[in-house]
Amino acid sequence: MMGLARPALARLEGIGFWKLCGSGTGEGFTPLPNTAVYAILATWPDLATAQRQTNRAAIFQRYRSRAQESWTVFLDPISARGAWSGTAPFTPQPTSCNGPVAALTRATIRPRAALRFWGHEPDVSRAIGADPNVVFKIGIGELPLFHQITFSIWPDAASMAHFARADGPHARAIRAVREGDWFREELYARFHVAACTGTWNGKRPLDELDTAA
Repeated sequence: MMGLARPALARLEGIGFWKLCGSGTGEGFTPLPNTAVYAILATWPDLATAQRQTNRAAIFQRYRSRAQESWTVFLDPISARGAWSGTAPFTPQPTSCNGPVAALTRATIRPRAALRFWGHEPDVSRAIGADPNVVFKIGIGELPLFHQITFSIWPDAASMAHFARADGPHARAIRAVREGDWFREELYARFHVAACTGTWNGKRPLDELDTAA
C-alpha cells in the first residue's frame, strides 16, 4: 500500500500535503527498515476535517483493516522553518498553549554525509530513549538512508527545549551537521497535540501524562 495507496490519497477531499513513510528497526532510529510499521503524514484545513476523513475515508479504513494496530495523532503547528520537497507544508499559528507538544525534524541527507550522519544516530537514540520526559519517539523516512524524519512527543515545551539544548549527543550531532553541511534540505516544526485516537503497542501513549498529572 506504500505505492498503491497514492492515487487514492491524492484524490481525497480536503487533504493537502501528504507523505507515506516507512520506519527503521527498534524505535526507528536506524537505517534498517522495519516492514511492520508505516506512517502517513497529512495536512488538513482544520481538525474536524482531519478527524472525519481519517475515520471515514475508504483509504484509511482499508489501512486499518489490514493493520494489527493503528494510532493517529492530530497536531496544530506552532512553528515551522525550512522546506520539505521544496514546499513549506505547515502553516503555524503561534500560541502559548499548555500541554503536550510534538517535534518533527525532516532532512534530506547528502550522499557524501550519510555514513557520518548515521554514525551519530545510535548515541542520539540512546539519549532520547533515556530522557524521562519523552512520551513517544520514532524515526521514519521516505527513503532509507537519505530521507530521515524524527518525531517525538513531550509533556510540555520546556522539557522538549531542555533536551534539544542540553550538551550531549544531540547537540554534538547538530554541530556536526552545521559544520559539515550534511543536509541538502531540512525542516523543523513544533506542534500542539490537539487529540489522538487508537493505540501503540497496546497502550495510549498520552495516557501516561494523565496518570502523572
